[in-house]
Amino acid sequence: MTQWIGWLRRLGPEPCAMISVLATEGSAPRGAGTRMLVRADRLEGTIGGGQLEFRAAEQARAILDLPEGTWRVQDYPLGPLLGQCCGGRVRLLIEHLDPQALGWLHDAEPGRMLATTLGEGAVLREVFERETATRQSARGDRPGQGARLVEPVGERPRPVYLFGAGHVGQAIARHVTGLPLQLAWFDTRPEQAAIDGVTVMGEENIAHCVAEAPADAAILILTHDHPLDYHLALAALRRDPVAFIGLIGSATKIARFKSRLLADGIAEDALARLTAPIGMPGVVGKEPDVIAIAVLAQLLQLRGR
Repeated sequence: MTQWIGWLRRLGPEPCAMISVLATEGSAPRGAGTRMLVRADRLEGTIGGGQLEFRAAEQARAILDLPEGTWRVQDYPLGPLLGQCCGGRVRLLIEHLDPQALGWLHDAEPGRMLATTLGEGAVLREVFERETATRQSARGDRPGQGARLVEPVGERPRPVYLFGAGHVGQAIARHVTGLPLQLAWFDTRPEQAAIDGVTVMGEENIAHCVAEAPADAAILILTHDHPLDYHLALAALRRDPVAFIGLIGSATKIARFKSRLLADGIAEDALARLTAPIGMPGVVGKEPDVIAIAVLAQLLQLRGR
């Protein structure tokens, strides 16, 4: 995820340190690439909490007393000495951020590669279109001056085409913040235009949005109108496959829709691409927030596919 990139883009003049997880081994609370910012009086983000984060934040605040660009690599076994029973090991880069060395942020976009070089009194970063990532170990010699570490800037957020701005649609939009998902939100009702993020368009045009969704998109259909839901489901199943097509509804509605879709020429194998009802199986509850979290959890299962 690239949330930390946004933090750096909003960085003010106040002295700030950054903690980066370089590598982990065994059971560890967060993975390589996780970041957090540390200022004298507050934290932003987390590397997993507990004594690991407490000790690392102490080191980060100590480094704020040293010149900008100063860095340290620290190893932390997650055992009795830290009061943690994970049994793993974490290697961290702790640096006093230099605001003058953040020009690379202009090019930092998901899909690109970030190279970090540990220099003399400075951490240098560059962004490349193509570069081979370097796998780090949490054991052995720590990276020292001259070490070059390469990682993806971040994964491309999955496009989510959300049709319907009712209670469940609004709950999904509320909970999507911070997830690797990029929301495109549509409704046909003029009054829904007052909701931040909703694009209102006529029924004759809304199916074009389904056709234009990229192949890695998730399409969620939960409008206020059953005929419109059917129209969108039919359009989604007639186009080239996308990563996910989800439809909200009762067992009766879904059974009727599937019968109609088959009658309208949708093949059985294509119909199998329709997830209905949406949401993680086993999550019980009809409250909008419960449904929303179950749906978003289902979409997170698509990561890596």
